[in-house]
Amino acid sequence: MSLRSFLFVPGDSEKKLSKSAGSGADALILDLEDSVAPSRKALARDMVRDYLAAPRAGTAELWVRMNPLAEGGLDDLVGVVRAAPDGIVVPKVDGPGDLVRIGHFLDALEKRDGIGRPIRLLPVATETPRAPFGLAHYHDAAFPRLYGLTWGAEDLSTAVGASTNRDPQGLWAFTYRMVRSQCLLAAKACGVAAIETLYADFRDDAGLRADCAEASREGFTGRIAIHPDQVAGINEAFSPSQAEIAHAQRVVDAFSANPGVGVVGLDGKMLDIPHLKQAEQVLARKAAIAARAGAGA
Repeated sequence: MSLRSFLFVPGDSEKKLSKSAGSGADALILDLEDSVAPSRKALARDMVRDYLAAPRAGTAELWVRMNPLAEGGLDDLVGVVRAAPDGIVVPKVDGPGDLVRIGHFLDALEKRDGIGRPIRLLPVATETPRAPFGLAHYHDAAFPRLYGLTWGAEDLSTAVGASTNRDPQGLWAFTYRMVRSQCLLAAKACGVAAIETLYADFRDDAGLRADCAEASREGFTGRIAIHPDQVAGINEAFSPSQAEIAHAQRVVDAFSANPGVGVVGLDGKMLDIPHLKQAEQVLARKAAIAARAGAGA
């Protein structure tokens, strides 16, 4: 099911964990990496496992951001997989080979814990200098656990020694625009979700909404949130509007009324099969959102 909003929740904060279920996010990312101090990693792992194991409140999927494998990531997997998270966010990957390796660990842990469904993976696929060169190979890997691809600029700018990842106008500098586009295209090539990176200024609701609208127009299907106040704007931006739904239904109806044709006319415009596919995608997103809302009724 398509997920619009992924809200980061520090794994060592009992207060934030307890409040997160009411955020309205489609998915919560229980964080064991950047938001947790090294001295609290083990504690956070236990708290996240307990949160996952408790009866669920709300309909949000529960994901976990692990640490990189070289920095305690395997300990994270061993600790939390037994509580069956819906997915794992994998930071600082160099390419699909890292996911294959993690997949082998998950195979063994799922068997150990009697988990009948594969735990999905969402790699942050641009955080190392090597990572962008691996984006083209996710499609070749045909990795069934892959839920989607997302990208990040902060760790990449640190890794390359950049003083900033923004241009003088405050927009992403070229390197980060490039990897963002590569991430989007790689996700589409794989037929998986394309998740936009975070919007850092959580007090700037208007800026967030405008940025989300642009990302949605480009083809991103959801976004990471760093504060509960961002969730509503993200959900709205990545949901089709009533006007979009109505137009999509008219496009589908026009083709249905003319079976076997490749081109139809609507409102004085000629529409072909790509327009039909776009309309079907809009209606599929509407149905997925309605199904999620119905599950929480």
